[in-house]
Amino acid sequence: MLKETINCEFHPTVKKNRYQHMTQVTNRKLNSRFQLLSLFFLILFSTSSYAQDGDPVTGKALFNTNCAACHSLDKKLTGPALRNFETRLSDEQGLDREWIDAWIRNSSAVIKSGDAYAVKIYAEYNNAAMTPMPQLSDEDINNILAYTAQPKAAPQAGGEATTQTDEQSTSGLSNEIILGALAILFMLLAIGLYLVNKTLRRFAAANNVNVPITENRIPLWKAFVKNQFLILVVSIFFLLASAYFAFGYFMQLGVDQGYQPVQPIHFSHKIHTGDNKIDCKYCHSSARVSKTSGIPSLNVCMNCHKSIYEVSPETATAEYSKEFYDGEINRLYAAVGWDDADQRYTGETQPVKWIRVHNLPDFVYYNHSQHVSVAGLECQTCHGPVEEMEEVYQYSPLTMAWCLDCHKKTNVNVQGNEYYAKIHEELSKKYGVDQLSVAQMGGLECGKCHY
Repeated sequence: MLKETINCEFHPTVKKNRYQHMTQVTNRKLNSRFQLLSLFFLILFSTSSYAQDGDPVTGKALFNTNCAACHSLDKKLTGPALRNFETRLSDEQGLDREWIDAWIRNSSAVIKSGDAYAVKIYAEYNNAAMTPMPQLSDEDINNILAYTAQPKAAPQAGGEATTQTDEQSTSGLSNEIILGALAILFMLLAIGLYLVNKTLRRFAAANNVNVPITENRIPLWKAFVKNQFLILVVSIFFLLASAYFAFGYFMQLGVDQGYQPVQPIHFSHKIHTGDNKIDCKYCHSSARVSKTSGIPSLNVCMNCHKSIYEVSPETATAEYSKEFYDGEINRLYAAVGWDDADQRYTGETQPVKWIRVHNLPDFVYYNHSQHVSVAGLECQTCHGPVEEMEEVYQYSPLTMAWCLDCHKKTNVNVQGNEYYAKIHEELSKKYGVDQLSVAQMGGLECGKCHY
């Protein structure tokens, strides 16, 4: 019996069945372990890597379009700071992605549901309800969360300001070298002239050369006084020269071209109009409909600076640092009574005494809307390249001759304006031209600009 059993164990069929059984058991163990490992990684990444499956670049564009008006990544504005807010909500409040999706798409519904954290955050931010955004897809929200999950970039050392400073120091060093070389050259020239003069005197002394001295010479001023014709010519010359300079001096009275006062709050037209492409008429809105362009209210400034509380480091220059610009924004906050920490107005305002740059005499009539809206002129036509001005200054002379010269050269655009159709037809026949200048349509009449 024992021998049969032993022989049975080594039978090929028995060995094959046993091998298959062991293989199945091993596979089942490996599969169960692999499933447990997969489940572990699934739980790990599902709880901590929501934001990593989105595109931060696309999320930044979506954030700037939909969120930046009320939120910043690192500072409380109308709403809370949003950097890593998904992780913070999960760790501190135990809230998941489902709650975030519901809040973004309709925060009012979450508040009305009685959610404790929703009610708390709503009351903390002065009962300012978040705008519902049902248009955002799951992918959009993933991209936005991926952008908010990005680590804060470390400030760059040096930068443009350092580069400009190095360039200026290099330029200053080269100028010093040139001036030093010129000074040495003039010194050598003076020494050479002195040696030549000394040598000539030695030759003269060695050869007994004496310079003859003419006796009874008439002084030059006496000869001039005795010559009446010469006195008359010189007098006329001085009278004409004095009249010319006096006329030029008096003609400059009231002409403030180049005038650039220092304003109580530094406002950079270069940053606002040049770098950020803000239309001049956004701030000077009355230029479209009024005689004057107007001084923008500080509330217009706060439309942007309620959220923009600092400048980017790239904006700083060697002359104006980031700390300088940020300090000017704080002066704006003090003027309007804005508490940036609590994001509210305190009511304690300070009037800003702006200094006027462009000023026409009281007897001159100038209408901005007629030139901006009717004529379609750009602001730079009269005010120069304001998009390049750090501090604005008077670019044009604003004299009567300057205005008349513009009226003589500028043609009137009458297309689509029936008011000018008949008069344009008659004046075109009169002058024999297709295009009429402002001067040909009465732009040189005194009553156009003077009361």
